[in-house]
Amino acid sequence: MKGKPRTVWEELELALGGGGKFRVLLHLILNPKEAFTKYALVKATGLRTPSVESQLQALLKLGWIKEYNFTPKTYQINLENEVATHISEAFQKIRYLKGET
Repeated sequence: MKGKPRTVWEELELALGGGGKFRVLLHLILNPKEAFTKYALVKATGLRTPSVESQLQALLKLGWIKEYNFTPKTYQINLENEVATHISEAFQKIRYLKGET
């Protein structure tokens, strides 16, 4: 591979088509004990607010994340969802392939 070495997350984003949904989901998966506001996800992912809102709605429809009705609302990976749990477990294992956290 030529050029700057990629992080494992950049490789996965490139391979899986990535984009906003990948970044939002990845941030929630890598921080499973925390709940985040939209603003915190905007800051963490570098995405614009409308994009984060759209990704959150899609992930909520799938049941992969939970929404907490605080003011402001917060979001967290839904480890009660079997698919989200398997994806989370896989990403947690991948996280250590290149010593990345």
